[in-house]
Amino acid sequence: MEPIWVDRRDVLAVHDMLLALHGGMVGLRDEGLLESALARAQQIWHYGSPDTIAMATAYTAGIVRNHPFFDGNKRTGFVTGILFLELNGYRFLASEEIAAQAVFSLAAGQMDEIGYASFLRAHSVAS
Repeated sequence: MEPIWVDRRDVLAVHDMLLALHGGMVGLRDEGLLESALARAQQIWHYGSPDTIAMATAYTAGIVRNHPFFDGNKRTGFVTGILFLELNGYRFLASEEIAAQAVFSLAAGQMDEIGYASFLRAHSVAS
């Protein structure tokens, strides 16, 4: 069964909500970089292993590393990945502090996507 995808409108709404809550510069810096980030999960579905955690990781890493927004890329990438998990039958259980450390490590290149996927596996349960 095909997963429920997070689309561009969802990501833009998440981004706007996060900026309203936490501040930051509004705006999409590069449409192509956002589209590329969002396409990664579907590429994994079609050409790799259709693993929900791997696809959630692709959403997060794609947005965090592509920097399609002027501000809020880490926040938006994280929430988009968790939204994908939750839309597809998972609950995310990590504390805000642990989650922030993982996303900062991913963004800084201290954690690769395999490591981030391991983090998600350790802190998510199928519901």
